[in-house]
Amino acid sequence: MDNFLNLVTTQGEAFFGSLWPLVWALVRIVIIVLPMFGAVAYMTLWERKLIGWMHIRLGPNRVGPLGLLQPIADALKLLMKEIISPTRSSKVLYFIAPVMVIMPAFAAWAVIPFQAKMVLADVNAGLLYVMAISSIGVYGVILAGWSSNSKYPFLGAMRASAQMISYEIAMGFALVTVLLTSGSLNLSSIVASQEQGYFAGMGLNFLSWNWLPLLPMFVIYFIS
Repeated sequence: MDNFLNLVTTQGEAFFGSLWPLVWALVRIVIIVLPMFGAVAYMTLWERKLIGWMHIRLGPNRVGPLGLLQPIADALKLLMKEIISPTRSSKVLYFIAPVMVIMPAFAAWAVIPFQAKMVLADVNAGLLYVMAISSIGVYGVILAGWSSNSKYPFLGAMRASAQMISYEIAMGFALVTVLLTSGSLNLSSIVASQEQGYFAGMGLNFLSWNWLPLLPMFVIYFIS
């Protein structure tokens, strides 16, 4: 993999020159974002299939073989639907609100290491960045309720934001234990720290991962 990345970097610098860092950053963003869209789409299909099996029915099976093209059909349907907003709403803020919710979810993946040297932004405070960027979505929920200029959506938004904040407190405490265990906020360093330990020397690396000593914290994080 290192040889392949070095080859791509060499050829890219030769072809694009000084624009190569920008081009390479855009390529890495696309490589991360596109699989995420596909994963979300087909996880939704899997959920609908599972619910269908629980109801003793087939679930989506009309679009494509075994219904595998159903997420594409759903995406096209959503793109062609009429955009509806409350009459008295603040239109600009009302449409910005969902963007404020979804963009932090994508931005958090910028510091997730997929392999050694395969990370979009290998920042030293990666864990802190994830905790901070994931909390921004609360403002989108509040903005959606407030910009509708109706008291009932606003009350619902306040309730949802209170729930999200309470969950984030538990998630934050769970992530702090990872920091204390690994001694670093850098996600690549956290991954590398799990390759050491008693079980790692025996060839049982998966038993040296943080999930085992921090199992209660994992359960708390998963529920949150």
